[in-house]
Amino acid sequence: MNKEECFYFGRVIKTHGIKGEISIRIDADDPKAYASLVYILIEINKKLVPFFIQSLKNNGNKAYVALEDVKTIEQAMELTNKEIFLPLTLLPKLSGTKFYFHEVPGFSMVDEAMGEIGQIETVLEYPNQNVFQVFKDKKEILIPIRDEIIKKVDRKKKIIYILAPEGLIDLYLNS
Repeated sequence: MNKEECFYFGRVIKTHGIKGEISIRIDADDPKAYASLVYILIEINKKLVPFFIQSLKNNGNKAYVALEDVKTIEQAMELTNKEIFLPLTLLPKLSGTKFYFHEVPGFSMVDEAMGEIGQIETVLEYPNQNVFQVFKDKKEILIPIRDEIIKKVDRKKKIIYILAPEGLIDLYLNS
């Protein structure tokens, strides 16, 4: 399985116990939604290696996991600090104005006041604010990803409707 077909799920943070269990940190809004996982993909030497789960016990955004082929603490130690991925097909379906960052590049962006702005190139993730990167007439426009700005997400037509703060788009276009 290619990394492009997967999403980042978390990281092996340490061993747990002496029988080869691992402790993982889960990067998900609802970690309990993944309580019945059958397998995880751990990145080893730039390749995703599947590991089947024998048991998984959730503890907030952490979980204690026993993997079928990992029976010793030494084997578990080799997995520490490795990234964990899952296939995109395991992502919960979102509705309304919620979306995954990986799904919106290529969507058109339409502002209630300015009309069509352009296509979303990517989502830029900054420490304090995530933004859509959109280009109109070869000029970059950065739109904050905020609930009060995003009015509608039309997945079928691949359009995100927004109401940008007054003057924001003009600021980019007139500079």
